[in-house]
Amino acid sequence: MYAVIETGGKQYKVQPGDFIQVEKLVADKGSALSFDKVLLIGKSSEPNTQVWVGKPYLQGALVTGEVVGQGRGKKILIIKY
Repeated sequence: MYAVIETGGKQYKVQPGDFIQVEKLVADKGSALSFDKVLLIGKSSEPNTQVWVGKPYLQGALVTGEVVGQGRGKKILIIKY
């Protein structure tokens, strides 16, 4: 099973066991997070595939996760001419 969630103005495809790096969230290491902006849920099992698509979000859908660490991303270098 997989889902597409929206957080920080970006969309992420997630499934159980995935690690994702998202924009800054106010949460401590080890705390649980819930994402209620779920755009799509898919269930792929041969030969049947099921997909639920929200308009824009799925009502009652919730994706949970845990904060495993916080850090900074790579420095972005911008040059203007």
